[in-house]
Amino acid sequence: MQIEINAQKRVKQGTGASRRLRREGKTPGIVYGGKQPAVVIELDHNTLYHQLRQEPFHASVLTLNLDGAKEQVLLRAVNMHPFRREVQHVDFQRVQADVKIQMKVPLHFTNAEQSPGVKVSGGLVSHVMSELLIRCLPADLPEYIEVDLKDMALGDTVHVRDLQLPKGVEAILHGSENPPVAVVQIPRAMVADEAADAAAAAEAAPAASEVPTSKQSAEPAAAEKGGEKGGDKGDKKSEKSDKK
Repeated sequence: MQIEINAQKRVKQGTGASRRLRREGKTPGIVYGGKQPAVVIELDHNTLYHQLRQEPFHASVLTLNLDGAKEQVLLRAVNMHPFRREVQHVDFQRVQADVKIQMKVPLHFTNAEQSPGVKVSGGLVSHVMSELLIRCLPADLPEYIEVDLKDMALGDTVHVRDLQLPKGVEAILHGSENPPVAVVQIPRAMVADEAADAAAAAEAAPAASEVPTSKQSAEPAAAEKGGEKGGDKGDKKSEKSDKK
């Protein structure tokens, strides 16, 4: 997918000139890298704003049409206004066909609903990563990397080294690191409900064991009554002996 950007060279520079450009519906920017000097540019704001909403615009080799001369570039930085929908500045880097580039590429997760962990066990897929830093030649740069989840069972985790990367593309990892990309796990709400049910059952068990049966409750009462009668007889005997 080829995306083309139209831009013009900027004549005036500085903070004041950039403010005037923005008032005119333009966005200031810069193109750097390669064997050529950096060039300050201006772009139509509305066109650029809508292009930035497209995912491929952030992870593709773009064609910059600068005053009729075309060159290959990558989007490297975007500065947005703190609260307005306004692109304040944009940076592009030139690329060379024979020089590898580093780029963050989005991850697209597929077949989650067909995986045993979701379809059979009722788990949920947790996306640990949403993009991956890769290295490749400009011609090999993919728009995205697919993560197929169809074989994942409950508790399974897919790591970066498990991914099937396109030809000529390598993930940028350090040493033996192999970070997780996605995991299928039981929903937290379900775990919390099960824990609450277990706690409630544990609290109810001792309370039930403390409730006396009808027979057990009758025996102490009978013994107490018998004791009272015996005490009365003893008192009467003692009274008679005193009279004698």
